[in-house]
Amino acid sequence: MTPDNKKRLRVGILFGGRSGEHEVSLASAASVIRGLDPDKYEAVPIGITKEGHWLVGGAAQKMLPEVLKGGQRVMMTADPTDAALIPLDRSGGGQRVDVVFPVMHGTYGEDGTIQGLLDLAGLPFVGAGVLGSAIGMDKDVAKRLLQVAKIPVVPWIAVQRADWERHPKETQATLEKKFKYPMFVKPATLGSSVGMTKVHSRAELAPALNLAAEFAMKILVEKCIVGREIEVSVLGNHDPKASIPGEIVPHREFYDYAAKYLEEGSQILIPAKLKPAQVKTIQNYAVEAFRDLELSGMARVDFFVEKKAGRIYLNEVNTIPGFTSISMYPKMWEASGIPFRQLIDKLIELALEMHREKARTKYEIELPEGAAGALEA
Repeated sequence: MTPDNKKRLRVGILFGGRSGEHEVSLASAASVIRGLDPDKYEAVPIGITKEGHWLVGGAAQKMLPEVLKGGQRVMMTADPTDAALIPLDRSGGGQRVDVVFPVMHGTYGEDGTIQGLLDLAGLPFVGAGVLGSAIGMDKDVAKRLLQVAKIPVVPWIAVQRADWERHPKETQATLEKKFKYPMFVKPATLGSSVGMTKVHSRAELAPALNLAAEFAMKILVEKCIVGREIEVSVLGNHDPKASIPGEIVPHREFYDYAAKYLEEGSQILIPAKLKPAQVKTIQNYAVEAFRDLELSGMARVDFFVEKKAGRIYLNEVNTIPGFTSISMYPKMWEASGIPFRQLIDKLIELALEMHREKARTKYEIELPEGAAGALEA
């Protein structure tokens, strides 16, 4: 429902972007567009190419790849009094949207950059704000905050790309002193298992670090946990709730990019076969992490449960989880009683709610009479 209670809300679906997860974003965005209730919303597909060009889809572009190839070039103004998508060819007035649904994964989309632009423009948007998005994207910083909150995380070492390139032998020695093989190496600021390697020996370590360094300036090296991969969805702003957990059973050695998006064979079990106490612990950790990392709207929180000892580790938090047909976030909420279309409604409501909350904040002070002139002098 729109502010005037008559027109449909114009929902800008942001997708694509300058990220290693560009293709995943297209699949997620297509699912979100299909999930929008046409009686309530008008979808406005806004694609960002791998080069960073912004394009808006027209009536002729029915598929999102077509938007990226033939959409109208636009730019987003950052003026909160007149925020709009302005055509670069000056072919007419700007297009306005009422709320934005970013479905962008990874850099320049999930890391606070897009969120900052939307905040400057004064536009409501789905998901975490600048701070929460930036923290959630940086797995090293997120782990540090979770440790302070006494939430168990997988042991790790963060390696700066510059340090690895300047001191490769010392870096390898430090990692081998800290962890036994196998260990996991991945970019610290990316998702979807892009650039991730399970390293079994010294011969594989340097190539894995080099691969991760292609995608980020900081590399995360983690202890290998032999355990089950459990995920839970979180929904809300100030009163977040956790869904029932699900489990990923990968057909590969681990749940890498190919296993997630390119191949069939991995199993999804919803609900996960866990003891009631484990379910409660995982849900509590997920909600606490959501609060501690300053998140809002949505997040998917991933865990490991050790197969032998049963210890629970929080692996990572995803502030813009996947929304594809196989994605866990909507599937777990559907199993928890919130079907896909209703979930989209709720996320848009939460975006508008957070926007109203931000609008209550003062951004200027009331000066005593005559004080303004003194400051100008």
